[in-house]
Amino acid sequence: MVEVDKGRMLPLMEAFYTIQGEGYHKGTAAYFIRVGGCDVGCHWCDVKESWDADVHPPTHIGEIVENAANASDTIVVTGGEPLTWNMEPLTTALKSKGLQTHIETSGAYPLTGLWDWICLSPKKNKLPLEPIYQKAHELKVIVYNRHDLKFAEEQAAKVNADCILYLQPEWSVREKVTPLIVDFVMKHPKWRVSLQTHKYLNIP
Repeated sequence: MVEVDKGRMLPLMEAFYTIQGEGYHKGTAAYFIRVGGCDVGCHWCDVKESWDADVHPPTHIGEIVENAANASDTIVVTGGEPLTWNMEPLTTALKSKGLQTHIETSGAYPLTGLWDWICLSPKKNKLPLEPIYQKAHELKVIVYNRHDLKFAEEQAAKVNADCILYLQPEWSVREKVTPLIVDFVMKHPKWRVSLQTHKYLNIP
């Protein structure tokens, strides 16, 4: 659909107001816009239902923005992989309402849109494109096994000096990998631990 290709409509999976659970902004209220469509294919993804964009109705960005503006001053665009689509129209409309725009992305597609905060969460099977590394405010690496710590250091070498570094245990193996992360952060204190606090709080 042309309107989707141009970013004037987006395959909206869900949108909801909640407390942000992860990373730098954890514990703060935000309105989440979850866009369908992702071919990165992480086996541990907890929103696999977001992968197929065709099952999520194309929704006009005017409707999305109106609902967002009525909910919160901080808007988090996530997925799926939101950069599958052109984010310029959505973020321009959000900014026109005076809203803060945040994105959670693997960086696997070109960066589009106007962002106050970029959380880059790179994946081994579809690495970020080089330009986003220098623009990321936050690097969040999901740790499923010990090798992910090596991957994290490789990714950290590419981001800008002000980027905040996080290691986050993958939820299904959290009891196994959390001690590894704690030990690693204590030895490499440039890193911080991120937890999925929303799952502990049993909120979306």
